[in-house]
Amino acid sequence: MKSIVISMIAAAGLMAAGSAMATEMPPLAKKHNCTSCHTVDKKLVGPAYADVAKKYKGQADAEAKLVAKVSKGGAGVWGTMPMPPNAPKVPEADIKELVKWVLSL
Repeated sequence: MKSIVISMIAAAGLMAAGSAMATEMPPLAKKHNCTSCHTVDKKLVGPAYADVAKKYKGQADAEAKLVAKVSKGGAGVWGTMPMPPNAPKVPEADIKELVKWVLSL
């Protein structure tokens, strides 16, 4: 009986760890310092990535809008703090990959 309980606790821990790993920041977000302003699930300086994904869910042009926003920057959508421009410092291919990841949440 004791081994069954221990196995169940271990399985629950692995499931929780697996779901946490599924929403970890991708290496590109860390490389380009996106983590200075954003987290996956909580507002920091900028919105949580999960909130961005929720807002743009189902919009056919979401990827293009977000790539432009990350590249050029902007303000007023998520509050008064502006999103600084990231292009050309961050390559467009990296921005597109990050945007696709955000929209997948």
